[in-house]
Amino acid sequence: MTETMTSPGPSKLRVLSGWISRLDLALELDVTVETLHRWEKLRFGPPCVRAGRKIYYRRDAVQEWLLQQEASPSHARRARR
Repeated sequence: MTETMTSPGPSKLRVLSGWISRLDLALELDVTVETLHRWEKLRFGPPCVRAGRKIYYRRDAVQEWLLQQEASPSHARRARR
């Protein structure tokens, strides 16, 4: 008997691999979708892109943004009286 060797096909990359939806990011950051929307309007949060009505965040960009928040706190929090 002869064995036929089939080479594994190229790994199929999904178009949105490396991207996360606004809902999924909100769940991961434990904030609301509305908070992410407000951050976008204030140009505060991680950068995002629009694909039609959907909004996506690049995972690497979110991680970079989080590191920037750790490295340089732009707003010192003060206790309310």
